[in-house]
Amino acid sequence: MNSESKDAIIRFEKWLLSKRYSKSTIKTYCDALRVFFTFHKTISIQHITMQHIIQFNTEYIIGRGLSISYQNQFVNALKLFYLIIQNTNFIIENIARPRREHRLPNVLSKEEVKILLSTIRNLKHRTMLCVLYSCGLRSGELLNLQPIHIDSNRNIILIKQSKGKKDRIVPLSSKILEMLREYYRLYKPQTYLFEGQLVGEKYDSRSLQLVLKQAVRKAGIQKPVTLHWLRHSYATHLLESGTDLRYIQELLGHSSSKTTELYTHVSTKNIQHIKSPFDDL
Repeated sequence: MNSESKDAIIRFEKWLLSKRYSKSTIKTYCDALRVFFTFHKTISIQHITMQHIIQFNTEYIIGRGLSISYQNQFVNALKLFYLIIQNTNFIIENIARPRREHRLPNVLSKEEVKILLSTIRNLKHRTMLCVLYSCGLRSGELLNLQPIHIDSNRNIILIKQSKGKKDRIVPLSSKILEMLREYYRLYKPQTYLFEGQLVGEKYDSRSLQLVLKQAVRKAGIQKPVTLHWLRHSYATHLLESGTDLRYIQELLGHSSSKTTELYTHVSTKNIQHIKSPFDDL
């Protein structure tokens, strides 16, 4: 990658920082641009055309079997870069986006969740996964929690500056509150509710994933369960218990109701009552 491209990416990164984009988005966008400009390292960024973009998409993204998600990230990065840094829109409306995959959320049954959580003996590990499921949190939201975010008087948890830089509140189960009190008495966290080996540092996300992996193995669940499955399961179980979809949208922090409506496709509440015509043969 030549110095022209490096300087332009630095300016782009500074602009993203000034607009308060998240660290992960900034890294994703800048990394995508570095790969693209390295692929076309002999061409000035001023002379990039749609043909160069199509070539990169065909040879690098599709040729290497990279994901649709990566392709969309590349499109987003390139569009924003040329609009802001190069002050041109010659590609803005012309970059073809891949068709979105329509995959259903993966969920566990209530019984599977119960068995999974019951296998965990370590109080901190069990409390983390119980809070994750009982509140429908993203793993990052769980690890960013601080003791002051637990409002035991109102039975709520405050989720600060989550995805989309939004705050929201979620209900706090009385059973979870008792578990949290027991956990707090034993571990006495200082800065974050769930801290790692060093006081004041949040628990490591990879360690939490390992905790779940071990619990899944002990529970004998033959599914590739991830931390996000617990959030999906929470939403689906709420829907099956009769909770209005609008409330579920608020609890999950979804900007669009369409995202929340995905859970109607995995809920078995109504499907189980449908009688197969085979039964009448």
